[in-house]
Amino acid sequence: MRRLTLLLAAVLLLAGCSTSDNAVARGGTFEFVTPGGKTEIFYEPPAERGTVGQISGPGVRDPSQTVALAQFRGQVVVLNVWGSWCGPCRSEVPDLQRVSELDGVTVLGIDVRDDRQAAADFMRTYGLTYPSIFDPPGRTLFALNGVPRSVVPLTVVLDRQHRVAAVFLREIEAADLLPLVRRLAAEPR
Repeated sequence: MRRLTLLLAAVLLLAGCSTSDNAVARGGTFEFVTPGGKTEIFYEPPAERGTVGQISGPGVRDPSQTVALAQFRGQVVVLNVWGSWCGPCRSEVPDLQRVSELDGVTVLGIDVRDDRQAAADFMRTYGLTYPSIFDPPGRTLFALNGVPRSVVPLTVVLDRQHRVAAVFLREIEAADLLPLVRRLAAEPR
């Protein structure tokens, strides 16, 4: 009987999460909706993509400098939420660094639930040249309107107008990103 009750509760919970669309653009802003178990969500056509709010914060390397999404106008931006304590984050950083070296593409890290020295050491150890925002409480993610802040690593790919084109709720690889960012960079302005 207990198993049946737990099973019924799980079914109701999943049904509640899967009754809506993956994400919507309301009034031109991006709002994330639980994707019913998906770990890769793509937003097409471009007109249906919503924009994100202000993303900015102190840099991991230099807390006196503000790093902001607005600094990368006209570029495809790969937002990557990471932590030095995160095993999958360690696996994906070489691929993210490779993507960051493409023309017209920027990787912007958001370091969460971390210590500043550990984050700076992580970036130095892995030779990361792309910028990262130091955001231990994860406040920056509020600009992504509902993207789960408990998922690390998390990658959100923005087109050149900084609209959400894709969300990855898992570790990312260059093979996932390269075709996507190249296609987004080739989209008409």
